Order: sequence, then C-alpha cells, then structure tokens
Amino acid sequence: MGTMILLVLLAGTVLWLIGAFNRLIALKGQVANGWKQIDVQLKRRHDLIPNLVDTVRGALTFERETLEAVVQARTRAVNAQGVPAVAQAENMLTQALGKLFALQEAYPELKAVANIAELQEELASTENRIAFSRQHYNDVATSFNVAQAQFPTNLVAGLAKASPAALWEIVDEAERSVPKVDLDLR
Repeated sequence: MGTMILLVLLAGTVLWLIGAFNRLIALKGQVANGWKQIDVQLKRRHDLIPNLVDTVRGALTFERETLEAVVQARTRAVNAQGVPAVAQAENMLTQALGKLFALQEAYPELKAVANIAELQEELASTENRIAFSRQHYNDVATSFNVAQAQFPTNLVAGLAKASPAALWEIVDEAERSVPKVDLDLR
C-alpha cells in the first residue's frame, strides 16, 4: 500500500513537472511570436517612411533638416537590436515623424499633395497595429515572467531555459506627459 502511494505521488510529480515545463515553453514561444509581430509592423512602418520622405522632399526642398532627421531616425530604428534599444530608436523615429507631420500644418501646399495624405493614413494605421502588437507582447512577456517567478514553477524554469523577457517600456518622458487640449472656441 505504501509503495502504491509513493508511485502515485511520484507519477503526480512527474506529470506536474512535464506540465510546468510545457507551460513555460509555450509562454516562451508566445513571447517570441509577440516580438515577431512587433517586428513585422515595424518593418511595414520602415518601408513606408522612404516613400513619405520622397513625396515630401519634392514639396519641401527647403526643410532638409527635418527630412534628414527622419531618415537618420529610421536608419537607427532599422539597425537597433533588443527590446530596450528598439523601443528607444522607435520613440526617436516617432518624434521625427511628428515634426514632419507638423510641417503639413505650416505649409498648405503639402495638404494639396494627395500622396502625402495617403501615406500619413497608412502610417497612422501602422502605428495602431504597432501599439496593439506591443500590448500583446507585453501581456505575454508578463505572463511568462510571472510564471518563471512563481513557486513551484520557478524550480522548472532552469530546465526550460527560461529567462525573463524584457518589456516594451516608454523611455521618453515626453510620451508620458498628458496632452493639453484646448476646447476654448474664442
């Protein structure tokens, strides 16, 4: 009878170990997939930017600094590696694009160029996709990190070669600030 109880406990422990190991491996795969989804959207963004710059360049030959800033920020973003570096480079690219889009307000002739409006819409759509991909990535990375830290799963984390996944964080304090909205119609 004692041997039977011991075998049942041993079998239960082995099954639990297998389940915990497989859960960590599945979460690790979801983290990798989440990162790849961000990567796909960032590539889409990076591919749209040269078209936007070329279109705007024809209309704004005298705003060379702004265009060069966008091109340089894009190059840094394309070459960045790892979650923190990519996040920082992408934030810089977002700021450079913001300055480029602000030019549209300052120069009415840009509003007349249909390609610019279309490219802006494509980039806005892509920005939304990137935001959703980042949220998904952070959700699965957090689940993965929590599972690794919880007892007794943390005992299996080494066997699954699990290490904490970096979260996509806001590194630019300007992004944290609340935008001011003035609804005064005076």
